[in-house]
Amino acid sequence: MSELGSAPAWPPAGCALVTGGSRGIGAAIARALAQEGWPVAVNYNGSAQAAAEVVSAIEAAGGRAVALQGDVADPQVPELVFAQAEERLGVPVLALVNNAGITRDNLAPSLTDEEWDAVIATNLTGAFRFTRRALKGMMRARVGRIVNIASVSALRANPGQANYAAAKAGLVQFTRTVAVEVARRGVTVNAVAPGFIATDMTSELIGPDLLAAIPARRAGNVEEVAACVRFLVSRQASYVTGAVLTVDGGLGA
Repeated sequence: MSELGSAPAWPPAGCALVTGGSRGIGAAIARALAQEGWPVAVNYNGSAQAAAEVVSAIEAAGGRAVALQGDVADPQVPELVFAQAEERLGVPVLALVNNAGITRDNLAPSLTDEEWDAVIATNLTGAFRFTRRALKGMMRARVGRIVNIASVSALRANPGQANYAAAKAGLVQFTRTVAVEVARRGVTVNAVAPGFIATDMTSELIGPDLLAAIPARRAGNVEEVAACVRFLVSRQASYVTGAVLTVDGGLGA
């Protein structure tokens, strides 16, 4: 029997935590991981009703989920969210998806300190703090999956998004570095870099000119991103770490 075939059952005795899990890509990821058997903690900041709907959908399908409020930019939130997730679901967090993100688009000459700081704090520093907290339990258990949601903006220029691009590019290199640091402990760290995905955040951006620039000639959908995360969190992806998987219809090729 192969090593894969003789491996322990998956998922392990833990839960998954998805930041920014109430809408769009995050909600699709939460549902996808629940379908794989993970109890899921759905983190949200201001969308309590949307988070409750995600939890209800997971429970209606036979899964387990809880909604946990917390602004990922707040330094105190990671410890609070992890404690609540592990108390309410009864198992440690062994899969983390750093999905929470915001945009404050502006051309660099006009970009304010507040616009810069807000995006860096949420999209990069928040992911760092949640990852740091997650690694404590994962390294102890010698198993874990971390997936960071980056962006095609980390890989190609997108005028008006200097703050967002810097945060997402930093997230890519953060992913690669941490992956190397913890590889011996059974923990994988990867990134998914979506292109233009049809969500509330992108609804005003996707038009004919943009679609013409995408080799696939269409926007992606949230389920396509969630499927990639689902694979990276799976047992079959145990030898994949430090990778950046683009989901962009060829935009960054």
